[in-house]
Amino acid sequence: MSSPHLLFPPDPYTRAIAQELYALVDDQPIISPHGHVDPALLADDLPFPDPARLLVVPDHYLTRMLLSQGVPPALLGVPPRPDAPEAGPAQTDGREIWRLVAGHWHLFRGTPTRLWTERVLQNVFGVTTTLGPATADEVYDQIAARLAEPEFRPRALFERFNIEVLATTESPLDDLSDHARLAADGWGGPGGRVITTFRPDDVVDPEFENWAGNVARLGEMTGEDTGAYRGYLAALRARREAFAAAGATSTDHGHPTARTLVLDEDEAAALFTAALRGRIDPDGAEAFRAHMLVEFARMSIDDGLVMQLHPGAVRDHNRWLHRSYGRDVGGDIPQATDYVHGLAPLLAAHGNDPRLRLVVYTLDEDAFTRELAPMAGGYAAMYLGAPWWFLDSPDVLRRFRKTVTEIAGFYNTAGFVDDTRAFCSIPVRHEMARRIDAGVLAQLVAEHRLPMDEAAETVVDLAYRLPKRVFRLGQPAAVLPW
Repeated sequence: MSSPHLLFPPDPYTRAIAQELYALVDDQPIISPHGHVDPALLADDLPFPDPARLLVVPDHYLTRMLLSQGVPPALLGVPPRPDAPEAGPAQTDGREIWRLVAGHWHLFRGTPTRLWTERVLQNVFGVTTTLGPATADEVYDQIAARLAEPEFRPRALFERFNIEVLATTESPLDDLSDHARLAADGWGGPGGRVITTFRPDDVVDPEFENWAGNVARLGEMTGEDTGAYRGYLAALRARREAFAAAGATSTDHGHPTARTLVLDEDEAAALFTAALRGRIDPDGAEAFRAHMLVEFARMSIDDGLVMQLHPGAVRDHNRWLHRSYGRDVGGDIPQATDYVHGLAPLLAAHGNDPRLRLVVYTLDEDAFTRELAPMAGGYAAMYLGAPWWFLDSPDVLRRFRKTVTEIAGFYNTAGFVDDTRAFCSIPVRHEMARRIDAGVLAQLVAEHRLPMDEAAETVVDLAYRLPKRVFRLGQPAAVLPW
């Protein structure tokens, strides 16, 4: 994985153009407008405990693959839920966790997970030894030695990674104390290097575990009467204001579908009351979620927060995994998603309002050309988010750029989003996306469909200027030509 030609077109002529374009973005600062890094990591700035707890335990891409071959997450250090003793205790010996992954490393051949991980080992830790059962201890020791050095603490790595802005993701119920500590150290707040993102799923989705209790807590935090629908909306607005004051420039909504719905206040209030009383059925829960997306679009027009929508995941499809380990441990599965009809009510109401910025993502690759590109190319408010999660791979990123650009162009997309919990994978994921973009642009140049000077401008726009502008993260270093 050390080849300078990594992910570039194979023919020498186009590859040379790609290398020239990539050189323009190799050292550009990283804009990471959406991800799941724990802000406490940077607020505490403590040394990482060991290689396994840094690179394996929080990475469900790794643990999920091993589960598919019969290795339970507990053996990889993932703590089971307290009410799931049958899962067994979590492994605490980092070296044993690492050996187990190395012993199954062949499972990751050809996957982006292997690409990211090997690039992390090489680029971040300077490890050139190929990982495998015979080299597990050697690689572990090399990483552990690096983690003992001050240069490998979180803030030092943040600086080395050349991250200009990192957005984390928090619930409205989070007190944002970690972000307050970062702001006190000059790292957070408006215009800071680490900012938060408003993710209200746990107080919006009536099917979310303990939803009614979460809504009550929301009322306690804001002093609003969340037993009533109007008080509930006022509490959400209050938390959005608090998030904006802590530096947030965007919200994020992880709904199972892209459905939106315009209800009058009485209809919405009736669904809200039924949900609080535990008397709402799945259709009613979906209708309430759909209505709330339109409410959030209205709020975004008022307060300027960019609205992101991440639909399409059937959460906790692996019910045993959820019962044993909880959420966000690799048990989710993509499903087909209808954007044309689902987003129609929201776009009819607000899609032509340039004050709204709606960045839409998909787990359904079929939707890129058929639905999303034409919609982003036809509404002032809508932008396309990068392929994420199951689609965050070199081949899909390449197909995304080629198919979407023909209909929506480059500038109705929102740049790359790494969407990761694995802090050390951030620079290599952005490297991968920049290499893919350089290759796509190089092909356009080689086919005489785009002049080299415009390709050079575009590759920097995609890597840096475009995500900074779309997510309202400050003035780019150079003015975009539009």
